Amino acid sequence: MPECNREAGSTKPSPLLEDFASPCTRSDLVRKLPALFAAAALSCATVPEAAVDTRPNILLIAVDDLRPELASFGASYIQSPNIDRLVSAGRAFRRHYVQAPTCGASRYTLLTGRYGGASNAALFERAAQLKDLPGSVPPSMPAWFREHGYTTVSVGKVSHHPGGFGGKDWDDPLKLEMPDSWDRHLLPAGPWQHPRGWMHGLANGEIRADPAEMDVYQAEDGPDSIYPDGGSIDEALDQLDLLASDSSQPFFLAVGILRPHLPFGAPLKYLAPYADAQLPPTPYPAKPAGKTTWHPSNEFRKYNLWNRDPDTDADFALEVRRHYAACVTYADAQVGRLMERLRVSGAAENTIVLLWGDHGWHLGEHAIWGKHALYEESLRSPLVISYRDIPRPGMVSDALVETLDVFPTLCDLAGLPEPDFVHGVTLRQILDDPTARGHPAISYRRGARTIRTRTHRLVLHDDGFAELYDHTSAEKETLNVAASNPTLVAELTNSLQSRLER
Repeated sequence: MPECNREAGSTKPSPLLEDFASPCTRSDLVRKLPALFAAAALSCATVPEAAVDTRPNILLIAVDDLRPELASFGASYIQSPNIDRLVSAGRAFRRHYVQAPTCGASRYTLLTGRYGGASNAALFERAAQLKDLPGSVPPSMPAWFREHGYTTVSVGKVSHHPGGFGGKDWDDPLKLEMPDSWDRHLLPAGPWQHPRGWMHGLANGEIRADPAEMDVYQAEDGPDSIYPDGGSIDEALDQLDLLASDSSQPFFLAVGILRPHLPFGAPLKYLAPYADAQLPPTPYPAKPAGKTTWHPSNEFRKYNLWNRDPDTDADFALEVRRHYAACVTYADAQVGRLMERLRVSGAAENTIVLLWGDHGWHLGEHAIWGKHALYEESLRSPLVISYRDIPRPGMVSDALVETLDVFPTLCDLAGLPEPDFVHGVTLRQILDDPTARGHPAISYRRGARTIRTRTHRLVLHDDGFAELYDHTSAEKETLNVAASNPTLVAELTNSLQSRLER
């Protein structure tokens, strides 16, 4: 198919998977066809025939708002067979922490390997800096792979804006979220009309106008395609076929799965397993006392809640959790489609698969329904890496690791030069030995920063106020013990500040 936003580049990674079950609208394509075909012709004319490139391909799967609430991560009540199968063939990092509890800032760190701004505009801010002071901005992860011979393609929500464009409806090709990064940056909006509509869409093309008029959860009968992920995964499968057909060019394919992002909409068949399920009690459901990063869940509460409150209505809270679970199982089904197509394509044996959740999501813990807080529930998400010949496949790691570590790890596994501008470290040692130790994890939001060690979490507010939580205690993140541990607060404060000043 014609390419939206062709920029130039190409290369290949490695997994081991078996038995797995566009921001460009049509008018955009018509308008761009002459230039696109001219670029394609030039590309074909200047790229010589090449031998098979044995470098591994990369398949990066980013899942929105995914808690580590999967069967393979210990939540036996969740049906996630495809991700669980990926875990059994690779390495699950059960104590992976993101840098920021919001989509845009978290994806910034994934895609750059660097600490950045705390807002959803972090990547657009980087793009503006790249335009004004190009020499001051290191390459992004896809740009680095592209510079070393990989074809780089993204489909769905990989950066903050699905498809990677800005503008009123997130479809303006002149406003790139990640310049110089992707050969193709695609989001087929389908009946949702444009990427902004797709981002918060419900069944059969319903677009969010006034959030108060859109139900917070929904389960309509029909195929996967009646919700936004169905169509975008169709495009991802087409791109996977296209990339896998060229053995001379290794590829870096990033696929963003929208669910379980709000609103919690998924085909009815994915809710069925949870219709009568009794989910475990929510731990720490009370609103915290004292100064914390608690917030009133505005993102969640702006939807239609039918005048019900999950903090006081246990039946409603259970329904919200069931619909979230349905969205997880729907997302898992999309992972299964990708893994099966990878197997059929013949590229599975030479592809590194990395599945990443962009942050966690509170389902009533600390009386929060959302992300944005510096609690464990917002900051911990799944990370899974799978490739052929990984030592001790299926053995999980409980080492602390960070999203910052993804960029250097993929370079290490693919044999690319080590980027000296990233803030993370390769996880090769833990991939080789799942009992190896990790390192403290840093996260931040507006007004506060946090460091997580194996035993404690320190949250340091900009005004100097400290929260210290002891994870070896039963109270965990419900009892601030900073006042009785001034030495530890000082040590962790120093570690936190020195890390962020790099």
